[in-house]
Amino acid sequence: MKLLFLSQRVPYPPDRGDKISTWRLVEHMRRRHEVTVVAFAHDDADREAAAELRAMGVETVDVPHHGRRRRLLSLPLLLTSRPLTLGVYGSRRLQGEVDSRVGSVDAAYAYSSSMGAFLMPHGTPWVMHFAELDSDKWRQYAQGASFPMGAVYRREARTLLAYERGLAAAAVTSVFCTPLEERVFEEQIPGRPSVVLRNGVDLERFRPDPGAAEPGHLVFTGVMDYFPNVDGCLHFVREVLPRVRESVPEARLTIVGAHPTAAVRRLGEVVGVTVTGAVDDTRDWLRRASVAVAPLRIARGIQNKVLEALASGLPVVGTPNATQGVEGEPGRDYLVAEGPEEQAAAIAGLLREPERARELGTAGRRLVEERYDWEQTLAPLEGILAQCARRF
Repeated sequence: MKLLFLSQRVPYPPDRGDKISTWRLVEHMRRRHEVTVVAFAHDDADREAAAELRAMGVETVDVPHHGRRRRLLSLPLLLTSRPLTLGVYGSRRLQGEVDSRVGSVDAAYAYSSSMGAFLMPHGTPWVMHFAELDSDKWRQYAQGASFPMGAVYRREARTLLAYERGLAAAAVTSVFCTPLEERVFEEQIPGRPSVVLRNGVDLERFRPDPGAAEPGHLVFTGVMDYFPNVDGCLHFVREVLPRVRESVPEARLTIVGAHPTAAVRRLGEVVGVTVTGAVDDTRDWLRRASVAVAPLRIARGIQNKVLEALASGLPVVGTPNATQGVEGEPGRDYLVAEGPEEQAAAIAGLLREPERARELGTAGRRLVEERYDWEQTLAPLEGILAQCARRF
């Protein structure tokens, strides 16, 4: 089949959550099909990545995206019933690229609601890969925000949900990354077809190396201008880490991830905290850690940071939100802890009991081997594409 794949970011290299998922989808599709990628390029790195994809034989069209400018241009939408998302990711040029290609493909695949908007004018069968409902994410943002941003977030949740209902009605099917996300969809948008396509993890790339672990070393990985990551780390350093260090004075945290905000960079001034910024390979830091932490207070879907830590054989301590998408057994495969006291007790316990920590890390690795190998998780994809072909 000829397929058109739309993505908010150039789907390569797989070095952040959305790019990990989109690259694996494209890589899987291109084995049997002819795939054309149309995506936004947010910076020079994205443009270079698009060139790399073309060198691999994947036809890739990258359209510049100027985030700050688009956010300003979207503000007039506040006077309408349209979500700001459509303004931030609106583009006549990208729409033109889609319009010129969609008639010559057998099916299209949109990753994220903002990209589904570019397929709405057309009759070509297409798949809406939500992964998670963005409207629900904005609802979570609103819960912890004060005026005026709380009002803006609530408005975005409401208007985007209305738009997502239209997307779900137009697409052949909607795709989610966990059964939990699918249940949220069924509650909010009942009566529309959906399917779960789980995220996976590269089991060859992320492997255990227990001999490299440094006592007392905690690690958090993630893009550090993403609000849930920023919020989680700020709260952890302020409320959880001091309690851990009371029990285990040598405990220290390394925050690993590109684009740290000013607030995150300031955490590096706290005793026992290191902020790395962008690194060549997160695996180096996962190897050096004794415990991986996932203290997210806002989260949906499945967290790649959790899967990568589990695949690396690290014991993981995460909040209920951070671990809710992982289909393992809490207490056996990873630890779930909610408040600061509970998180600190779970982390300190693992630091004081290295044998127990090793057993938990071994169980976590076994879990991802059994359930999160990419070949296994993407097995339903061909059936989803075949469903589109039948519709065509």
